Amino acid sequence: IFGLADCNNFYCSCERVFHPDLYGMPVVVLSNNDGCVIARSEEAKRLGIKMGAVYYQIRDLLEQTGVAVFSSNYCLYGDMSRRVHTMLGRYTPKVDIYSIDEAFIDLEGMGDSARINEYGRRIVSDITKGTGIPISLGIAPTKTLAKIGSKFAKKYPGYEGCCLIDTEEKREKALKKIPVGDVWGIGWRSAEKLNYHGVRTAWDLTQKSKDWVQRMLTITGVRTWRELRGDSCVNIEELSHKQSICTSRSFPEKGLSNLADVEEAVANFAARCCLKMRKENTVCQSITVFAYTNRFRTDMPADTIYQTYNPLVPTSDFNEVVGYAVNLLKNSWKEDGKFFYKKAGVMVWNIISKSPIQGCLFDTVDRQKQTLLNRAIDEINCKNGHNTIRMAVQGYNKRWHLKNEYLSKQYTTNINDIIRLKLDK
Repeated sequence: IFGLADCNNFYCSCERVFHPDLYGMPVVVLSNNDGCVIARSEEAKRLGIKMGAVYYQIRDLLEQTGVAVFSSNYCLYGDMSRRVHTMLGRYTPKVDIYSIDEAFIDLEGMGDSARINEYGRRIVSDITKGTGIPISLGIAPTKTLAKIGSKFAKKYPGYEGCCLIDTEEKREKALKKIPVGDVWGIGWRSAEKLNYHGVRTAWDLTQKSKDWVQRMLTITGVRTWRELRGDSCVNIEELSHKQSICTSRSFPEKGLSNLADVEEAVANFAARCCLKMRKENTVCQSITVFAYTNRFRTDMPADTIYQTYNPLVPTSDFNEVVGYAVNLLKNSWKEDGKFFYKKAGVMVWNIISKSPIQGCLFDTVDRQKQTLLNRAIDEINCKNGHNTIRMAVQGYNKRWHLKNEYLSKQYTTNINDIIRLKLDK
């Protein structure tokens, strides 16, 4: 028996925890550089605000309707996510974190259906009360059905935040109401193909044969098909890792024209890619650095940087990846002040599992020593805060940092932003 705990409108809910006056009010959170809407409260959705709407195009509408606007505060969201996942661990022996706002929990051996349903509602109530983040919990014999259950728990208040799919009747009823494109593991391209063949709902998919599903969706689709039919076969640890990781930013105003500023940004992007790889126990075989000017500014000279390097040995080492990325940028740089680069980024790709990897006879790096060093850096940064230890080239200039005019404070991770109370005598 699996549960899928999903935080409702997570980014907006995090902001509301520290702005209780916004409960019941429309709230949106913007993407990097305050570009577009990436999170909406239910009240904002009812106003017709679309996901991905460009902020400057709807600014007047947001002001007229009294919508609270926030810049992305990923430091706050990450810490609130940690709190939710930590609390989940009190109710189950196993928590598999799937994303910043989702986690699978093991509810095997918790009793019969009535007791599991009651236990699930208790989890929802306690976590909502303990963290301020409302969650929805779907419970079912497979992870895919649990994901569907969480959608119903979120949509229908009668479930009191917990939807249990434990009978054939409930399974059939749920699958007939879920569009096939909303099923976990089925992308929009696959959904279009299935719709063309008359498969509109998740139930329609389960009525097809295994061979037909494999022809349409490969072996991965067969696993989804089996899960929808009640056969648990998806293991979070076995899900394929990312084939590439890209970290990039658009720079404010007209962009950056000095090598030192862009170099600092690229170093930080590369370090972020390394951290993501090590969290997934993967390494990359290719590193790409890119930067380009604003293509809409025809009054300014245009330029594009795009360079790739393939290390002798696949790596996720800070020193190597950051060094390669910075060197690629330097080798492509024209001159300071000639071009204003509006965006830059680092992409690591051809990603494979960390163990085993093919070594190289001519490798001069002490891999064991570097692994221990990186582990120590990660542990120190985890304990004392992001980038407590960093490479010198990452700097502190911050000219490349994001535009975030509506950024809230880091209430839970920065001592200078801690909430202060003023009591009247």
